[in-house]
Amino acid sequence: MTVRRIHLDTDLGGDPDDVCALALLLGSSDVELVGITTVLDRNGRRAGYVEYCLEQVGRAQVPVVAGSVSSLTTLEIADPVIDDERYWPLGLPMRPASPGAAVDALARSIDSGVMIVAIGPVTNLALLEVARPGVLRGAPLVVMGGWVDPPASGLPQWGPAMDWNVQWDVRAMEIVANAGADLRLATLPGTLEAQLREIELPRLREAGVLGELIANQSVSHARDNGMGDLGRQHPGLPDDLLNIHWDPAACALALDWDCLSSETMNLRVVVEDGVLRFERDAAGRPVRVLTGVDGLAFSRQWLQTVESS
Repeated sequence: MTVRRIHLDTDLGGDPDDVCALALLLGSSDVELVGITTVLDRNGRRAGYVEYCLEQVGRAQVPVVAGSVSSLTTLEIADPVIDDERYWPLGLPMRPASPGAAVDALARSIDSGVMIVAIGPVTNLALLEVARPGVLRGAPLVVMGGWVDPPASGLPQWGPAMDWNVQWDVRAMEIVANAGADLRLATLPGTLEAQLREIELPRLREAGVLGELIANQSVSHARDNGMGDLGRQHPGLPDDLLNIHWDPAACALALDWDCLSSETMNLRVVVEDGVLRFERDAAGRPVRVLTGVDGLAFSRQWLQTVESS
């Protein structure tokens, strides 16, 4: 078995799909999780949440470093869920880090050939590329985000403006997309067929502390964000929809899961009215793009992996 060494860069602490992605990596026997950096992390609160998750499954030895605080594009800050015990126990310690520590951690991973999986805005990676121009060239990098083609029929017909990870920091995505990395994109439309459903809750609740945390957070997130209504409005989504597995799909793309389909496309970055998307262009950079998911197969494999974590 080939072990894949992965560094996760995450905005864990808001949408519970980040915890779903972390559980996928922790439960994958072919993954060595060498480090985790957080993004949009004022005072290290997100890093504290990550450490809490790791402690629950006996993986506290994985290094966690709090990273950038704000968007390079707007300087806005996006805090995680705070003081809501439906999501996180109250009083968890924050884990701030010195400025530049996350950039240094990412640099060490890239220098040692580790694949970076970025499931939040790519601000940390952009700061690294600015500090060390060319460091991302050829580096294996998977990003949850990007918009090339519209979603399939029956799914929400969201355009690139809904691509939150990218639009939160357009400047950062421009820098990273043009840095020459060996890039894979788990695009917003491509991930929509990877879904978390209420019918899966019993297995999650029996999958240990992390499974219980995911179940509780996902139920609250679905109620807070109208996910059930979204599912009932679109024939391509289940009526008992809890969430979209945006970030787990990105991790699955990194691990070459068979239930995903992808295509290598030559792409260029286009920014119009402040909104970034990718466009096919023969002169563009080759990018491996997630184009679809076998939703039932994905759910089976994800649940089995979480149970292993």
